[in-house]
Amino acid sequence: MTADGGQSADATLTGPAAVADPPPGWLRRHAIDTRPLSIAPFRRQVLGQGTSFIGSMLTAIAVPVQVYSLSHSSLQVGLVGLVGLLPLILFGLYGGALADVFDRRTLYLASSIGSWLVTLLLLSQATAGLDSVPAILALVAVQSAFFAVASSVRGAIIPRIVPAELVPAANTLSFTVGNLGSVLGPLIAGVLVTRRHGFSYAYGVDAVLFTLALYAALRLPPIPPDGSSPRAGLRSVLEGFAFIAVRPVLFMSFLVDIVAMVFAMPRALFPQVAAERFHGQVGPLYAAIAIGSLLAGLSGGWIGRVRRQGATLTIAIVLWGLCIAGAGLAHLLWLAVLLLALAGAADLISSVYRQTILQTYAPDQMRGRMQGVFIVVVTGGPRLGDLRAGATASLTGATASWAGGGVLCAAGVLVVGLLVRPFWRYDTASHGVGN
Repeated sequence: MTADGGQSADATLTGPAAVADPPPGWLRRHAIDTRPLSIAPFRRQVLGQGTSFIGSMLTAIAVPVQVYSLSHSSLQVGLVGLVGLLPLILFGLYGGALADVFDRRTLYLASSIGSWLVTLLLLSQATAGLDSVPAILALVAVQSAFFAVASSVRGAIIPRIVPAELVPAANTLSFTVGNLGSVLGPLIAGVLVTRRHGFSYAYGVDAVLFTLALYAALRLPPIPPDGSSPRAGLRSVLEGFAFIAVRPVLFMSFLVDIVAMVFAMPRALFPQVAAERFHGQVGPLYAAIAIGSLLAGLSGGWIGRVRRQGATLTIAIVLWGLCIAGAGLAHLLWLAVLLLALAGAADLISSVYRQTILQTYAPDQMRGRMQGVFIVVVTGGPRLGDLRAGATASLTGATASWAGGGVLCAAGVLVVGLLVRPFWRYDTASHGVGN
């Protein structure tokens, strides 16, 4: 018997034997599917993830603001993203390999504790007035490594605690909670960092909120590997890439995301466009995509009922590209925000299906490595998109870089999606796991 309702260990790992159907009528068709919340381990994960994500956004904003306040250099602010990228790549891949070999609960708890301790060190340096940019950058690099491992493991845990038919709904809930944090976190950070000792407040609140995530990790049941994965190392990482390369459904799920982020991520152009068109009102541009994703998640009860996930994922990214292109041409702030919000809604849909395909198509002994590659793509893609957008804008102007990238994304993904028939025809009801 367990503390979560008396189910056996196996039942805890695979979710309840029976989960109530969603309510009938309008709610069943449109409202977010909350059935996964009836599973205690997942419910705690969502609560812990939601609160900790708000806190992590406080740190994500406080760090560059503190670096600029110490250095008065945008170049050194740019180093914040750079020093975090390499650990994200290395430890995202290696953390995924570890998740296929070690107990996922233990690994997730250890990496979460490591990230929490780094937050406490950020709090300590701010409170002590250390005023050292190199020290902050070093802590960011270490925290990025822990974050990469925790993220890879967390994605591999979901299919072990939630029934397969509820994985899309679970991912919708997770992404929606994350988007809520993307909206609330910057608003709270904007208030805190402008106050005296504001950096200490931001890091301190992050540390407090993260304790719920630690509690959720601690209360997870044991999630041991199935014993069929090789020892974690370079060979096992390469085996993960090889597994993806010969499976068009998995390969395409990564490729379309890279195309979407590299060609149609306009974030780096927001300051310039806001200054040129919208009298410097950059805040609504940064918030619009997250708000659209949040609203789509809250009304996304239908997402989990779609079987043709490959085709729907392709269409969602095409809509993302077209909405981004339209926003790049808009000279009215409300119209640009509306189109960015619609793009955010499409991005939420595509994110749910990409994550769901990875979690359900691959066998359990490969899920950690798949999530490792996923973390590298979702964190590295937007950074490459920022580089592409900025470099293109310096040659062609902001409008051509922004709108042109959206058009290229939509056209490229549609053509490739239609040509790769196994991906376009991918049906959750008939595929064989791992085929």
